[in-house]
Amino acid sequence: MPCWGQLRSVPKLLSRRKRVPASSEGCRLRRCLSTVDLLALGVGSTLGAGVYVLAGEVAKTTSGPSIVLSFLIAAVVSALAGLCYAEFGARVPLAGSAYLYSYVTVGELWAFLTGWNLLLSYVIGTASVARAWSATFDQLLGKKMARFLSAHAAMSSVGLAEHPDVFAAGLVVLLAGLLSFGVKESTMVNRAFTALNVLVLLFVTVSGFIKGNMSNWKLREDDLPQAAAHEAGNQSMADNMTSAFGVGGFMPYGFTGTLAGASACFYAFVGFDCIATTGEEVRNPQRSIPMGIILSLLICFLAYFGVSAALTLMMPYYLLDTMTPLPVAFEYIGWSSAKHAVAVGSLCALTSSLLGSMFPMPRILYAMARDGLLFKPLAKVSHHQCPVVATLVSGGVAALLALLFDLKALVDTMSIGTLLAYSIVAGCVLLLRYRPDPSPWDTPTGKVPAVQLWWDYLVQPPPYPTPHSSAVVVWALTAVAALACALSWVSTAGLPCLWAGGAWCITALALPLLGILAAALLIWRQPQSQDKASFMVPWLPFLPLLSISINTVLMARLSAAAWLRYLLWMAVGFLIYFGYGIWHSSESHWPEGTGPQELPGSRAREVALEPHETALCPSAPGQ
Repeated sequence: MPCWGQLRSVPKLLSRRKRVPASSEGCRLRRCLSTVDLLALGVGSTLGAGVYVLAGEVAKTTSGPSIVLSFLIAAVVSALAGLCYAEFGARVPLAGSAYLYSYVTVGELWAFLTGWNLLLSYVIGTASVARAWSATFDQLLGKKMARFLSAHAAMSSVGLAEHPDVFAAGLVVLLAGLLSFGVKESTMVNRAFTALNVLVLLFVTVSGFIKGNMSNWKLREDDLPQAAAHEAGNQSMADNMTSAFGVGGFMPYGFTGTLAGASACFYAFVGFDCIATTGEEVRNPQRSIPMGIILSLLICFLAYFGVSAALTLMMPYYLLDTMTPLPVAFEYIGWSSAKHAVAVGSLCALTSSLLGSMFPMPRILYAMARDGLLFKPLAKVSHHQCPVVATLVSGGVAALLALLFDLKALVDTMSIGTLLAYSIVAGCVLLLRYRPDPSPWDTPTGKVPAVQLWWDYLVQPPPYPTPHSSAVVVWALTAVAALACALSWVSTAGLPCLWAGGAWCITALALPLLGILAAALLIWRQPQSQDKASFMVPWLPFLPLLSISINTVLMARLSAAAWLRYLLWMAVGFLIYFGYGIWHSSESHWPEGTGPQELPGSRAREVALEPHETALCPSAPGQ
């Protein structure tokens, strides 16, 4: 048991930051991945089966043909988080993604919270995609597996699935075995499935542009009742259904419908962050990770844009099927045989998405176990230089979830973890870029009134970062987080009042926005660190602050039940951390005056930021 002296030092332990190794010791993974491998991994993970379903559902019920703008807005919002990940990927070429980035910037407690969030997101994502793969394959077989399992192994307990999904669990175990065999081998399989998926989507897009009709983007309101009457068989039902289809045209549900569609489409871009977990396995991470993240988001946007445009051009948006939009659309234009290509593409998308979900999960486990925050056996590396124990354990947990549990209720909980990780990384970028470098000219200052201090740092900031200017950024960032929470509450709870134009609602919405803008201007006036990286987020501090604000609003829209499940997961995590991780952290084991150097920008400059830093972890022999 920890002694009283250790308990008194807990606050200091919670804030200790990870130091980046200054040599190759401690880095045991194989550097063998290229930019193309990362691109396939990011596209495969992000461009899942949602592209075959989501476009039809959102276009019919929320956005209409303006779904193409919804995807554009969602892509821009996702790019805000992607740019922050890209900068850290260039600065810290190690496994761990957002967990590692927060560890080197804001301290151990935030790092554990971020890593535990990521594990939640990846394990639920893996199990969900596995069950979707099983359901899609069973659909092609005429639902024979579901009928057999429902008849012989039905489950009726709350929280469990209707029947155990043996096929989904077996698929996860099979892919976990593939991933444990070696990173290069698994990425080759992923590249093949991703290429097939992209080819099918290209076929869908080209077909839609060839057979599409621009008049489907210019429907008039009086066209809708006629079409509804044709489908329903009587005029009275058509009159009742008219309002459900909006007013026709390119934005039948108005610009608010386009924005609501963008909120739904945002989650279609989740997955690119798996690229950031490969920092120790990429040949040139400073170049490949930023390029992989940005290009994968661009390719995914083009695919979503092309498929949604083709879909709404091939047939009127109000006739789209919400479950199988593409096969129904091809039947509408007389190309029924194309549904086989769609089925192949859907299975390829699910396979690459499943690999993309499973790939980062063991690397987060490995990084946390290597740092001592989780149990050390999880950091074991095989002779293939792959985190084999973490891969098999994470695969086993995901397989158990896929086998037994009803995952529909857990997807919102997964979204909380992902959005919170995005926000933490955006905040870490700001703290890192405005953190002072150690300087012999820094001298202690006397006490200054707080109001005078803030005014002086706004009107006449110092020429280089100082502890005071860094403190201003920290407090301003804290204020932005609080104001973003207030903004999200107002935008969610007071939405009916806002649509009605209530003065107090508009005022309550404007005040947090003005506060966020004032904090952004205050941060903007502060001097930035002179440390450079091969990729840096532009337009600081506005892009990271915008990312944090949007992520907070999206989190506030999730259900209370999702937040309760999330808090339960975090309670389990804190039990593990305070019972084990805080006392076994590798950061407490460095003798005085030895050990690795801190990350550049976190009070040390010794570790270079240029591409030659990949010497930190040399490639495996024979590469």
